[in-house]
Amino acid sequence: MIKNRMMQLTEDLYDDLDDDMEMVVPILTECDVDDDFMDGIENIGNEIPILPLRNMVLFPGIAMPVMIGRQKSLRLAKEVQGKKILIGVVCQKDRETDDPGMDDLYNIGVIAEVVRVLDMPDGTTTAILQGKKRFELKELTQTEPYLKGKVELLEDVVPDKKDREFEALISTIKDLTIKMLKSAGDPSRDMIFSIKNNNNVIYLVNFSCTNVVNGAEKMELLLIGDLKDRAYRLLFILNREYQLLELKNSIQLKTHEDINQQQREYFLQQQIKTIQEELGGNINEQEIKALKAKAAKKKWSAEVAETFEKELRKLERLHPQSPDFSIQTQYVQTFVNLPWNEYSKDNFNLKHAEKVLDRDHYGLEKVKERIIEHLAVLKLKGDMKSPIICLYGPPGVGKTSLGKSVAEALNRKYVRMSLGGLHDEAEIRGHRRTYIGAMTGRIIQNILKAGTSNPVFILDEIDKITSDFKGDPAAALLEVLDPEQNNAFHDNYLDVDYDLSKVMFIATANNINSISQPLLDRMELIEVSGYIIEEKVEIAAKHLVPKQLEAHGIPKKSVKFPKKTLQVIVESYTRESGVRELDKMIAKVLRKVARKIATNEVVPESIMPEDLHEYLGAVTYNSDKYQGNEYAGVVTGLAWTSVGGEILFVESSLSKGKGSKLTLTGNLGDVMKESAMLALEYIHAHAGQFGISEDFFENWNVHVHVPEGAIPKDGPSAGVTMVTSLVSAFTQRKVKPNLAMTGEITLRGKVLPVGGIKEKILAAKRAGIKTIILCSENKKDIGEIKEEYLKGLEFHYVDDISQVIKLALLDEKVSNPIF
Repeated sequence: MIKNRMMQLTEDLYDDLDDDMEMVVPILTECDVDDDFMDGIENIGNEIPILPLRNMVLFPGIAMPVMIGRQKSLRLAKEVQGKKILIGVVCQKDRETDDPGMDDLYNIGVIAEVVRVLDMPDGTTTAILQGKKRFELKELTQTEPYLKGKVELLEDVVPDKKDREFEALISTIKDLTIKMLKSAGDPSRDMIFSIKNNNNVIYLVNFSCTNVVNGAEKMELLLIGDLKDRAYRLLFILNREYQLLELKNSIQLKTHEDINQQQREYFLQQQIKTIQEELGGNINEQEIKALKAKAAKKKWSAEVAETFEKELRKLERLHPQSPDFSIQTQYVQTFVNLPWNEYSKDNFNLKHAEKVLDRDHYGLEKVKERIIEHLAVLKLKGDMKSPIICLYGPPGVGKTSLGKSVAEALNRKYVRMSLGGLHDEAEIRGHRRTYIGAMTGRIIQNILKAGTSNPVFILDEIDKITSDFKGDPAAALLEVLDPEQNNAFHDNYLDVDYDLSKVMFIATANNINSISQPLLDRMELIEVSGYIIEEKVEIAAKHLVPKQLEAHGIPKKSVKFPKKTLQVIVESYTRESGVRELDKMIAKVLRKVARKIATNEVVPESIMPEDLHEYLGAVTYNSDKYQGNEYAGVVTGLAWTSVGGEILFVESSLSKGKGSKLTLTGNLGDVMKESAMLALEYIHAHAGQFGISEDFFENWNVHVHVPEGAIPKDGPSAGVTMVTSLVSAFTQRKVKPNLAMTGEITLRGKVLPVGGIKEKILAAKRAGIKTIILCSENKKDIGEIKEEYLKGLEFHYVDDISQVIKLALLDEKVSNPIF
């Protein structure tokens, strides 16, 4: 009866099979007597074929389909099919074992009959097994072509039918089994009817045992020989499983809502997603796998890794059609693409660094020295917080381009961030993710672009930062540029601290007066002064001319610029601290040369100074030259300007009049006017020392003029020049020829040091000056100037105005004195 019922149900089973290697689907049959499924058990020998199963436990009386995958098992099933040969079915301890031995199998199994072997349409093989009686496996006697072993049958202890307790136990198991089937799905009426009316207690208990989820507990139930004890243990397990099932159903009921339009669309999208997965895989899953693979290679800390895992789990829960999906994807991709604790290896070869810096930039000795010092410390110590350097100076002197050379010298990545006109704090710190279009700040963006956590980072035009209602970016930079804080820089978008302590920040500025004091305090200031003419000529010859020749498509050696030509361009056609205008002038010449070459005109091999009028037009600027000492009261002074050093003439003249009136002209600033008044008061107080009568000042008016009148002039460094000019005018004594001077004066007659000595000295030499008077304290500045620039100059160092007058004025009077 069991076989007939089982054969009918088998035909409907094919489409319900999973793709597992071995799988359990019990087939419910009807039994009227306890030994209804024991047919043929009396003919079994003590040695039978053994079929090991990976993940199922067969019980006596239960018919189950088993998907067979191993060749040994397949050979055994094919051989015994239809021959009434009984086999032993045992479960292996570890499902991953492919070729189990005696130690890999449980010693308790079930005698079974292979009812039928089915070849499925997908190429797999399924065997229908009918369990009969428990046995104990004593040993394996054969392993090829399939397993065989010696067995001993085990008798189940079945309680007496009059046992009312056992009868109640069976009834409870029936009810609980039906409840579980109903809760888990919608069982057929035939199945429920069969369970209620089946009187085979062994079969009923064993059928319920197959509903236990845990494989280890199934094996535990099979080991119990007393059916009553097995039923008690089974009831305990079923009660627990049913309570869990009820709890799940309760949760589902609590969270259940009527399906509205939004849910309907969601389910439709899920169906589309499933179809896409079948056609070509889920794009979202592929991206997540790629993110996980990237994350596995990262060297980040445990805190950062925990944050990434949390954010990735959020992304996994989001549907691709959700508006938050793209935002979360962008965040996670930014997070994983950042170079956490990834550093490029610094090049500690100091000679190489010097070579690179000298190759790319002429001059800038202080800056180069500072970089070499930093490299030396890194080489000795191995680890040091990168310094925050601020290069300040006039435009066009190479502050920004210096960063590229430093990056190459250190073998680091180079990134540049322009701060000119920046007025939003979020540009530095980033936006919080709650804002639409949120993104990281430009600091983190550039770190992302660099690909390492220790690039050379140029903060260009840091003095051009502005502030408005969106915050003060300069205040946000305080954290970035503080070596004690930037090891935990907080970007609002990332919301995780990022280490910037290994980044080498180099800020550039034109005017440090507009930078806030707290920001200045965090940086090491290095002045990059303007280039002198000699340096500009060298820069043009080594860098600008080759660059412009290449830019204009002209062969390198076809056109030459002699240094005297470059000097004329610098002096007569440019007036700047840097070399940008010089670069433009060279480009202008080469454009005209390129036109001549393109039209097959004759092009000179060298551009000579006399050719410049053809290429650049009339001279734009005229430099002052020394004009002699034929006039009393005309003294040559030295001045510093933003475009270099210059000479200037202080002219004093006297006119008869009452009241000693002082007139100052020449577009002078307040400090320079005060210097003139100081000079006049000093001479008035020491008139006898200079041979001037006391009543002289009452009868003569004084006029001091400093050409060129259209150019503003200010500063204290013309003090000694004004004293000398006034004494010369008052005494009509000649000034020593080819002499210039600079220095500040006090009311006591002391000479104080001034700045810009290097530029002033070189301007004096270009103007034909032979003798220079300086304050004694400025002697140290002369040591910083190269020897070749000082040839032919004589220096006199003074501390008092009287020394200046003795050195500067001759005893000889001018040829046409006014009195």
